[in-house]
Amino acid sequence: MSRVSGLHNPSSLKPSAGHGKRTVRVVIETPKGSRNKYAFDADEKVFVLKKVLPTGMDFPYDFGFVPSTLAEDGDPIDVLVLMDEPAFAGCVLECRLIGVIRGEQRDGKKKTRNDRIVAVQQDTHSYSAFTHIRDLGKPFVRELEEFFVNYHRLSGKQFKVLDVQGPREARRRIDQARQTYKKK
Repeated sequence: MSRVSGLHNPSSLKPSAGHGKRTVRVVIETPKGSRNKYAFDADEKVFVLKKVLPTGMDFPYDFGFVPSTLAEDGDPIDVLVLMDEPAFAGCVLECRLIGVIRGEQRDGKKKTRNDRIVAVQQDTHSYSAFTHIRDLGKPFVRELEEFFVNYHRLSGKQFKVLDVQGPREARRRIDQARQTYKKK
C-alpha cells in the first residue's frame, strides 16, 4: 500500500473549470457562520486554525480564495462567496463574479493592497439574480465593508475601503493575480 501525505494542494488547482470568463473556482477556507478563521497551509497541505473571532462576531458568508493566484498581500486572492447554505473548509465551488471591495491594509507603517472579490455560487437560489455588487444594495455592501474593517482591527491592523467596483474589475484583479502566480 502506498503512503499518501496530506491533501492535494488546492491552491494550485486551475482557477476555472472550463466556463471561460463567466466563473472562477473558489476553495473555501472558512464557512459562513464560523467564528473560527481557517487558512490552507500549502507547505503542510492542511487547513489550520488561524484565529477565533470574539463572541458575537462570525464570518457573514463563506470565505476562500481563487486557486493559482497570488495577490499583492502574498496570498491567493480572497473571495467572499454568497450562497444558500454554508460550505466547508476545502470545498471547491464554481462561482460567478459580481464585484470587488478594493481595500488597503495597514500594519504599522506598512501598507498592502488587500482586495476582496465578491462572488455568487453558481447554483445558488437566493442570490441567482445578482449580477453586479450594486444589486446587493448599499446597506448590504456597507455591512460587508464593516466586517473587514472590524476583522482587521482584531489583529491590530487597519483596513481602509478604497472603493467598490463591479464584475469587470473583479475579473481584472483575478487575471492580474493569475499572472503574478505564473511568474513566481
